Amino acid sequence: MKNIRQSQANIHRDSWVEINLDAAAHNVKLLRSAASDKKLLAVVKADAYGHGSVMLAPTLLASGVDMLGVASIDEGVDLRDAKINAEILVLGAVPVWAVESAVRADLTISIFLTEHIDACRRAFERLGIKPKVHIKIDTGMNRIGVTHEEAAAFIKAVQAADFIELRGVFTHLACAENHKKTEAQIEKWRAVIEQIDTDDLLLHVANTAGLLNYDIAHTNMVRAGIGVYGLMPESDSPAAEIVLGADLKPVMSLKGRIVHIHKIGAGEGVSYCHTFTAKTPRKIATVPIGYADGVRRELSNKIFGTLNGQKVAQIGNITMDQLMFDVTDVDTQPGDVITLLGNVDEWARILDTINYTILCGLKVRLPRVYTRDAG
Repeated sequence: MKNIRQSQANIHRDSWVEINLDAAAHNVKLLRSAASDKKLLAVVKADAYGHGSVMLAPTLLASGVDMLGVASIDEGVDLRDAKINAEILVLGAVPVWAVESAVRADLTISIFLTEHIDACRRAFERLGIKPKVHIKIDTGMNRIGVTHEEAAAFIKAVQAADFIELRGVFTHLACAENHKKTEAQIEKWRAVIEQIDTDDLLLHVANTAGLLNYDIAHTNMVRAGIGVYGLMPESDSPAAEIVLGADLKPVMSLKGRIVHIHKIGAGEGVSYCHTFTAKTPRKIATVPIGYADGVRRELSNKIFGTLNGQKVAQIGNITMDQLMFDVTDVDTQPGDVITLLGNVDEWARILDTINYTILCGLKVRLPRVYTRDAG
């Protein structure tokens, strides 16, 4: 039995993404425990990896999260518009022309260029408010950030600027599953941090994989992303998965109601191009979910659902708005619910990708329904 809340006032589809808030709270508490005395930032970029940041954020904060991380100013503003008052760090690059907007929204931004310092000065002169910033160091990701060779001088310049409130310094692990490469990044981080005054600064390196695999010195905060949503990142440390990964609970599931059931005879095909042909008479159920919702066509004939406690095979090509299951051996009727997304990692394996892309790929036209376990 579950308590259910819908994220949209009017839902007229027999398919939806279901988000279990109690599972999210459970995961945060596990990660909070693993972080020990360090602060915990939950990454809620990309609409909380497709889970719905505005709806999920209150649960995360109530469960032990200290800060939220987003990719852009717009994502942060969406949270502010929803009356989320926690500190929000924009992890991605902020356009210099948008710094003032970030300050108005009380967002903490990532900086790493002299142009960012100049933009902060202009924002302070116009608003009389010091921009709050974290400095991003590039220790090997080669994406954004001040180089580790130039980082100490840049940090000291920001600390000397009386128009900026420096709140933290951070870097990002490129290959947390690779200990040799990660240790090289950590060494570059250590070399920078030992050159600066770190009083009152938040220092953070570890993502979920980093939290589970390394004890990183000179840090007092961790950033958890995929672990919040109940999944494990790629890792070469089986021990970490045993200790924590097995206890994480997937937060998202994908469900749809059967809208039609019919029988076909031996030799008949299903869906476009008849990539499935029945060898014996079969009973076919149609569910209104397709590749326009993010269930990729490449998954056709390769995935399974759960119907009334039984495993059922998806058959035929997945179409734009519908897909079919073989329900021959199940006592079922129209209106029964099939759970499609039982194993995110299995879908990722089939598509030769990572679980992140599956979560983020389920499109916005699928309503989000939020539940809590009763009891």
